[in-house]
Amino acid sequence: MMSMVLFASVVRVVDGLPLSASTDYEQDKGLQETKKQVKALSKKLSQFPDRCTLKAGQYNINFTCSLGVGYLMVCTETYPNVLAFCFLDELQREFIVTYDAKRVNSAVRPYSFIELDNFIQKTKQRFNSPRSLSTKINLADMQTEIKLRPPYQLSPEDLGSINGFSYHTPSKYKGITPSQQLDPVTLPGIVSCVLSILCGGLNLLRGVHAIESTIQNDDEDFNYVIAFFLGTAACLYQCSLFAYFSVWRNSKSFLAFALICLSNMYLYELRNVWQILFHVTVGAFMTLQIRLRQPQGKAPDYNV
Repeated sequence: MMSMVLFASVVRVVDGLPLSASTDYEQDKGLQETKKQVKALSKKLSQFPDRCTLKAGQYNINFTCSLGVGYLMVCTETYPNVLAFCFLDELQREFIVTYDAKRVNSAVRPYSFIELDNFIQKTKQRFNSPRSLSTKINLADMQTEIKLRPPYQLSPEDLGSINGFSYHTPSKYKGITPSQQLDPVTLPGIVSCVLSILCGGLNLLRGVHAIESTIQNDDEDFNYVIAFFLGTAACLYQCSLFAYFSVWRNSKSFLAFALICLSNMYLYELRNVWQILFHVTVGAFMTLQIRLRQPQGKAPDYNV
């Protein structure tokens, strides 16, 4: 089977009302069954992340959602993911330029914007002949975006029973980014993690001793205890950010580093300059390693 886009539709997310769709005369039974899955899925878009892929036999269903409108397409399983989402991106941009939110919200009858079919058909033809694309579209940008935030892979286990298909309603995915694999750990990364754990352990030990001193001497400043334990928490949190992907990961690591700096500034009376410099340097090194260890993903060759 040739690698190509076969069907596309635009729906209103809140109720799954079809707004437009491509006209096709394909009688393949497998494709017709897949289109039934698209119809069922379109009624549940609000319960999934805004960018997903569902494998349906020899076809893939891809969709994106934005501003209350869902854009779905069916392509062969060999069709490149980046081109599929570039197709959806072009469809989305055309729809936003042509129709405003008021018209979308006031639509009552199915396929109220069927005239969009002309644009869908022309775009299908362009994307089914990628070598003849008049421009490089936004392929590089989409490659980067999919690498950093790949589409969530829906599976039968993620869906519940809808019209005889095995679907599940995973409201737990709503509004969150699916977990991602990070690049392999490097030697500098391991070293920074070990040093960060060491700093956290030193802070914890000094914090325990500070508690003992506070109990024995009422004149001791309890804020020192808080500063030591905040330093411990920041170091361990940086290790967690290094090991696992999370949203705003780089910003969180910078905030943790700032907390390390502030806690050491407060402890300047209990530590010499070299100790403070050691803790701050380790924090900075760990922040750099978190920045360098990016989400995993290799953009394939799309021959365009």
